[in-house]
Amino acid sequence: MATQHTTHSPRSGPFNRMQPRSERQRNGQQNNNNYERGEKLAVGLGWFSIGLGVTALAAPRQLGKLIGVKDRPGTLRAIGAREIATGIGILSQPSNPAWLWARVAGDAMDLSLLGNAASNSRRSKGRVTAGAIAVAGVTALDFVGGQILSRSQGNGMTARRAVRVHHTMRINRSAEDLYRFWHDFENLGRFMKHLESVHVMGDKHSHWVAKAPAGNTVAWDAEVVTDRPNEMIAWRSLPGASIDNSGSVRFEPARNGRGTDVRVEMTYNAPGGKFGQAIAKMLGEEP
Repeated sequence: MATQHTTHSPRSGPFNRMQPRSERQRNGQQNNNNYERGEKLAVGLGWFSIGLGVTALAAPRQLGKLIGVKDRPGTLRAIGAREIATGIGILSQPSNPAWLWARVAGDAMDLSLLGNAASNSRRSKGRVTAGAIAVAGVTALDFVGGQILSRSQGNGMTARRAVRVHHTMRINRSAEDLYRFWHDFENLGRFMKHLESVHVMGDKHSHWVAKAPAGNTVAWDAEVVTDRPNEMIAWRSLPGASIDNSGSVRFEPARNGRGTDVRVEMTYNAPGGKFGQAIAKMLGEEP
């Protein structure tokens, strides 16, 4: 009877089920593209919402006559105010799916209003039907946009922009010296321009403060997840951080025996929008 031997590589375990980097990058790019499409759609719907709201507030009787809903200027003004508020919310937070789902709920109320109008007025039934079709079409766009942004949020993309930094440098010091320097995270602010300070709070935890646009700062707490003396240090932010991030540094003796190769990898998930883009640009600098 033959005996089958299985050899486990050092990367066996959960790591051998990870996607290849190229596939992860393709998936990440697809998520980014979906996020950008959803955000663009949200912005367009936000402007549409404001335009409709202004029309309803300024000319409720004319709008009511157009869609077959007469003698309800007060209701149309209320709808206009709602549309403007929702539009402003979308434009201020285009990556937040909650605003689009709020539009879907408002669309459902509008369809109900049009349905009642159609049952009460046979003369205006054609206009009401045309209005209902238009609202249904916009509802579909609101629903699609809400789904895209919600799915992106599930993938960690909504309101987040991934920034990855990879850098290798050769330093004419021993791995032991460099490990001791990096192990004290408070030293990182001495050469990472985007860091304002790092405060060590014990063996594994630290508090980070990074520079942000317009003189602002963002802060988070982090923990060390891997610590191999003179070889590797890895860390990650704690849950609830304003900027989800992780990083690692490896120390490898140079092949020619002179100095140490230091390999740094960092990943930041910065907030979306213009403010987040500015943060992403600042955090994307080489360490």
